[in-house]
Amino acid sequence: MAGSWEGNWPVRFSELMSWTDDSSLHVLIAALVAVVLALLVHRVSASVVLRLTRSMPVLNRAAQQCRAPAQVLLPLMALQAVWQGAPDNVPLIAGIRHANGLLLLVTLTWMGLRAVRGVAQGIIGLYPLNVEDNLQARGIHTQTRMLARTAMLIIVVAGLALILMTFPGARQIGASLLASAGVFGLVAGIAARPILSNLISGLQIALAQPFRIDDVLIIQGEWGRVEEITGTYVVLKIWDERRLIIPLQWFIENPFQNWTRNNAQIIGTVLLWVDYRMPLAPLREAAQRACEAAHEWDQRLCLLQVVEAGERSMQVRVLVTSGNSSLNWDLRCKVREALVDCMQRDWPEHLPLMRGEMGERSGVAAVARADQDPLA
Repeated sequence: MAGSWEGNWPVRFSELMSWTDDSSLHVLIAALVAVVLALLVHRVSASVVLRLTRSMPVLNRAAQQCRAPAQVLLPLMALQAVWQGAPDNVPLIAGIRHANGLLLLVTLTWMGLRAVRGVAQGIIGLYPLNVEDNLQARGIHTQTRMLARTAMLIIVVAGLALILMTFPGARQIGASLLASAGVFGLVAGIAARPILSNLISGLQIALAQPFRIDDVLIIQGEWGRVEEITGTYVVLKIWDERRLIIPLQWFIENPFQNWTRNNAQIIGTVLLWVDYRMPLAPLREAAQRACEAAHEWDQRLCLLQVVEAGERSMQVRVLVTSGNSSLNWDLRCKVREALVDCMQRDWPEHLPLMRGEMGERSGVAAVARADQDPLA
């Protein structure tokens, strides 16, 4: 028993040493060398690419975003080549190959997301919003962000499908997810109809552009600017610093006002009730002086008109124009204050008055006074 064990042990030990020297050790050394070379290649290539794309903002931004995932991707690709060339008798080599392949797919998906984000940031950087006429910039910002989010969603779905296809039990699910648009549409329509609806609405908004970033919208009586457009909702910054969250699908199914659809110029209205005896010329002069003194006026229109004649007074309307709605609000307030100040200072007796007939009691008192004083 002992002799048999002692006789077999040197053979087994030598076989183990031979197997270790010839297979695992060589594979590990090759993997280490491959990783080092991949990191050197990444360092050199990253510097060269960033230098070559310095004059191209979009590509340079994409390269900067892809630098971190590329630092992981190149070693994984080198390791995958080593694992594929390793002998099949290396322990756990099949599991190592599969795990490295999964990490490779995850890193590729990560790099795709970062590349799309970099391209979007580069395009947005070419069109700043802090300019006088930012209509084109706002349109490009809206389209870029919406299309970038859609591309990111497609990349995530494709990456998930490829990962599932590496598992034999889930290969059919991954193939169906990747290749069968009908099956995916059916599953998404049943399980995630709101998400799919918002995705389609986002594509429609990105292409048709009924509104853009920084547009002024009136929704359900609320005035605000479009602050953010995500893949599922829009954030409207209301004038009093509140935020109104509206699903994308709502914009496709409901009407809304866009005050800056073609340009930001706007006509504002100032309404004022005055007595019928009030002359209009002084009010027109006061409105004109107020507009000329205000930097918010763009000198396109300053018009005073009587728009309504009621039982007790008439309504005066002043139309004033400005470059955008924020400036027009301030201009309207200044004109309104100037008109009120003019009437209070020069024509106080022509402010709206309440007229009425004397009542029965007042009539009796007047007759009594007439009886006592014949001259009354």
